[in-house]
Amino acid sequence: MARILLVDDEKIARTLYGDYLTAVGHTVTAVATLQDARQALAMDRFDAVVTDLILPGGDGMEVLRSVREHHPGVEVVVITALDKVDPAVRAIKSGAAEYLVKPVAPEALQHAVRRALTTRDLMQENASLRRHVALLEAGQRLATTLDREKLATATTGALESMAAASAVVLLERDANLGLRAQGTRGLPQGMEDALVSWLRDQLQEARAPRELEVLDAPFDRVLSFPAVEGESVLGHAVLCYKGPGTEWATEAASYLVRNWTLALRNLDRFAAVEDLAYVDDLTRLFNTRYLHLVLDREVRDALQTQRPFSLLFLDLDHFKSINDTHGHLVGSKVLVETARVVKGCVRDHDVVARYGGDEYVVMLRGTDSGGALKVAERIRRTMETHQFLAREGLSLKLSTCIGVASFPEHARDKATLLDLSDRAMYRGKRGTRNVVYMAAQDLEAPPAARRQGGSGAA
Repeated sequence: MARILLVDDEKIARTLYGDYLTAVGHTVTAVATLQDARQALAMDRFDAVVTDLILPGGDGMEVLRSVREHHPGVEVVVITALDKVDPAVRAIKSGAAEYLVKPVAPEALQHAVRRALTTRDLMQENASLRRHVALLEAGQRLATTLDREKLATATTGALESMAAASAVVLLERDANLGLRAQGTRGLPQGMEDALVSWLRDQLQEARAPRELEVLDAPFDRVLSFPAVEGESVLGHAVLCYKGPGTEWATEAASYLVRNWTLALRNLDRFAAVEDLAYVDDLTRLFNTRYLHLVLDREVRDALQTQRPFSLLFLDLDHFKSINDTHGHLVGSKVLVETARVVKGCVRDHDVVARYGGDEYVVMLRGTDSGGALKVAERIRRTMETHQFLAREGLSLKLSTCIGVASFPEHARDKATLLDLSDRAMYRGKRGTRNVVYMAAQDLEAPPAARRQGGSGAA
């Protein structure tokens, strides 16, 4: 049954009402004053309070207000000898569950307390249901998010609000960099780098939820929840608490992290599908569809930052003779090996795309025309000296013409940059070949047939 605090300054009333309530199984603590009631509430947990309206040193309304402010979930039944409507209305408006007028029959008091406890249980069940519904909706939102930055923002926000965390850190596992911070929330200024570094060391091999030992931190508890998919750990959600936290917080965090894990898995699958759409089937370089997307973004960013970038337009010299002499299968292998050679001459964050046939385009980020000329010459020399298909006993020799155009020196839009780099490359095709040319406004345009069908015959 329930634990009841009985507040009445009359000893007979305390004894009588206490007997009424213990008779039906409740545990009763009886006090006589407002101060005693406050001390009892501070020291123990109660399910309901039964209080007289008139008390020495205060009144039952102050008991009611104190319970509402400091002890939510505890119901209050008010008893008074005043047979008037106003006090009853005032008590009910202030949050009293029941209002009884003395003398109070045993059945009336027992029934009033039972109804108050039933109301409390229903309110708690409703609150729990609302929390679970909100948690379910939050989990669904996370699981269906296919944008990595939005997912990090939504996940840290949900963990902070629904798991009542003081601060949140999301770490995702990168194949090359290990654990890296993908999102943070609520960390004190200047603390993020040190905490993230410490967490990386703590969680490198972790595969199960754990509490981390807190050292010199403004938090009392630090809990980590791994995002586990099969045998893989995709990341960790770390929740920091100023205080002990609650069982519900742990339950909410576990559920939200499961949905975060599902979203991370979906993102990886979505990225794989995107790769199929943006990767050339033969060379595994990016295709023209991706090249146009990244160029649109690079031009937009460069117009704001005025940071240069450059395009290299490559075309293989006399590639048709390789197809005619050795067949198209060997020609395809040469194209694949060319892709590897070109990628080996540029940085990881530069973009190499197969433009069509035996044409390739390289986008050099943050590189002006002078730097682009050096990279183009490095590619030209490497191609010239490389022995293609040496492992297959062919050791074919191949050269390339390269055209260079830079933003903002030669053009400030994608179409013109591509056109100028193509014209510069074509100038080399019409001359000595195996050469690098810089873009210029007066260069001859390539024939329309070559533009439409690629330069496999060149």
